[in-house]
Amino acid sequence: MINLFSRLLGKSGSQQSVKGGAEPDKNVVAGPSLPPDRRLYCIGDIHGRLDLLEEMHAMISADAAEFVGSKAVVYLGDYIDRGSRSSQVLDLLIAQTLDGFETIHLMGNHEQSMLDFLEDPVATAAWLTYGGRTALLSYGIGPGSLMRRQDIELLRDQLEEKMPQSHLDFLRSCPVFHTEGSYCFVHAGIRPGVPLEKQDAADLLWIRDEFTRSKLSHDHVVVHGHTICEEVEWLPNRIGIDTGAYLTGMLTALVLEGEEQRLLQTGRDT
Repeated sequence: MINLFSRLLGKSGSQQSVKGGAEPDKNVVAGPSLPPDRRLYCIGDIHGRLDLLEEMHAMISADAAEFVGSKAVVYLGDYIDRGSRSSQVLDLLIAQTLDGFETIHLMGNHEQSMLDFLEDPVATAAWLTYGGRTALLSYGIGPGSLMRRQDIELLRDQLEEKMPQSHLDFLRSCPVFHTEGSYCFVHAGIRPGVPLEKQDAADLLWIRDEFTRSKLSHDHVVVHGHTICEEVEWLPNRIGIDTGAYLTGMLTALVLEGEEQRLLQTGRDT
């Protein structure tokens, strides 16, 4: 059981403007904002695409070069699995933070699944079927055919041996949500109608249709990943920015400043 409050501590790119530039999408309701002199870059699901993360970091550094206020990067989780370089993505997030930026690394369901596998590999072996195998390969571990309980337990033992302590500490330190101004940042979404402080952490990491199909207003505009969309989803109650980077090559960052909302994206022609 995930303890919610233990998580509370602790090719060419392009830029698309939504407010303060090009015409805003008709679905975007005016009003959500950040405090003055504050800019946030919120990055969607990375899933082992080290190349895209490096490209996005370069884009953010260039975009923020002349900004003199406080700035932060919020990562929405799912750093690992599916793409081929999960371990290397964690290395970068831990050791190569962007100069002059605060960083907020949220927990994704794939990170939680890896932690669960380390704790009880047999009960959580399904992780291997939705990206865990590629994560293991990034640590130099070959999953093989996985026919027996002993095989799965051996994989856990190998992961414990090969995973740097810094990776484990990093994963355990990730909070499940972050709020600033009118926005709430979370990996998957929230349970509609439930106050943020009463949300179940499993929903914050895993919820899908009950959240994405809801038209209910929330206390904050919820910025989330987890549910892949062909284009960024701009709705009055939420903004979905998982553009399926591991498949599409398009990693998205939502840029928020004051009432402005705009995008930076890899793999999209200018």
